[in-house]
This record gives sequence, structure tokens and C-alpha cells, in this order.
Amino acid sequence: MSRTNFDQLLQAGCHFGHLKRKWNPAMAPYIFMERNGIHIIDLNKTVIKVDEAAEALKNIAKQGKKILFVATKKQAKDVIAEKAQSVNMPYVNERWAGGMLTNFQTIRKAIKKMANIDKLTSDGTYSNLSKRELLQISRQRAKLEKNLGSIADLTRLPSAIFVVDIEKEHIAVKEAHRLGIPVFGIVDTNANPNAVDFAIPANDDA
Repeated sequence: MSRTNFDQLLQAGCHFGHLKRKWNPAMAPYIFMERNGIHIIDLNKTVIKVDEAAEALKNIAKQGKKILFVATKKQAKDVIAEKAQSVNMPYVNERWAGGMLTNFQTIRKAIKKMANIDKLTSDGTYSNLSKRELLQISRQRAKLEKNLGSIADLTRLPSAIFVVDIEKEHIAVKEAHRLGIPVFGIVDTNANPNAVDFAIPANDDA
């Protein structure tokens, strides 16, 4: 069964690419035509690529492995958070902290720090601190939560990452490549589909 269809993608506006002058020639196989200076993506190819990517992701998830979802752009961040939470997967939708994958041990330490703050707050250790000190600690905790709360359960490197807008999230893509982690990405007409392992040609704002 197809996971999405041509009409659904059309309604969502997934066929609108970027201006012709901003295109990446590597996207040529996925471009259907040009209209008013804008490239139109071939949604029949998008449907096929969605199915290929979904099948591969399903096999990873089936083995109990983690897939990290990444989308920090305004149009996608809430959707990615909601969808990732619904399948109990980690996600990044605030900002990509450089080294999140390549310097994973440091990131884990920061997450542990967050857990320690919670522990010391709940067991009364902090009750003797001044208001100012408590405020500093709670601000630190809030900052950690904002940037790392959504990956708190990620105890080891993810087995794959799914990226919305591979141009915007190029650091995440680069880090994943360096570690040999497969990358699934929604690729617009201004990006290079060869930069990811599974490219889904579509408007990355739709």
C-alpha cells in the first residue's frame, strides 16, 4: 500500500520548487517542468521515493533502533516534534548544536547534568541555596531542556537521521556522513540529492 499519494502531495504544495536560477542541476531527474520561472517537482517520483525511504526507516525502527528527526525551520519544527513524539523517537527542532553527533559524549554529559539538577532539586539538596543561585540553576536547566530535552532518551548514536531541508541542516548531514549514519532528507530543487542516502524530492516548506 502506498503511504502517500500524488493528490495528497499536490494539495500540500510539495510540487513547488525554487526559482529556476536557484536550482541545483543534480535535481534535474526530479523536475517535471518549469512554470513562470519556478521549477515543478515530479510528484510521481516523490511518491516512489517516499515509499523507498519509509520501507528503509521501518526496517530500522523494527529492530528497536533510534531515528533522529531534524527540522529547525519554522514551518516544520512543530510538525516534526509532534510526529517524532507520537512514535517515541528523538528529535531536534530548536537548533542543531555543532557536535551533536560527532561529539556525542559531551552532549550526553550535558543531558546527565540536566538529570542531576532534577535529582538535586527533588531531594532537597538545593533548598539551602539563595534565590539568586536557584534562579541561575533553573535558567541553566531551562536552556538545557530547550536544546537537548528532545534527545534526553538518546543514550547512543542514532541509526539514521531524517532531515527536513538538507541545506539548512547541512551541519547535521555532514556529521552523520562522517560517522556513517544514513541520512533521509526532504530535498528541494536548490539542494543536491546526492548529499543524502535517501532523497525525497519535495518542497521542504510544504
